[in-house]
Amino acid sequence: MGDSETDTDTDAQTLFWDLVDELQIADDRVHEGRIMSSRCARVDGEFLALYHKPEWGLVVKLPRERVSELVEREAGQPFRPNGKVFREWISVPDVDADTWRSLLNEGVAFVAPRA
Repeated sequence: MGDSETDTDTDAQTLFWDLVDELQIADDRVHEGRIMSSRCARVDGEFLALYHKPEWGLVVKLPRERVSELVEREAGQPFRPNGKVFREWISVPDVDADTWRSLLNEGVAFVAPRA
């Protein structure tokens, strides 16, 4: 991996955790956790999102229908580590703060809706 790829990956990871920090300020139910031996964001103990290497980028849990819509629009791809498709998880490798922020907020509303 070249230096520019390493820098890009580091920048994307930093963006992800900065966005999680924003979520934590807005919603005290959001916290850091672990999944698949990696750091992730959780809300009320449920998986919300993670940054998974440059090839997957942001991985966030959303309703199955929303994931299908995003894939159809080519705004993301199914998350399929080791070939197994997670139907409620979307992978968004293109690094864009506004898009990632919006999807993370959608994820919070899906994973742990307020009563």
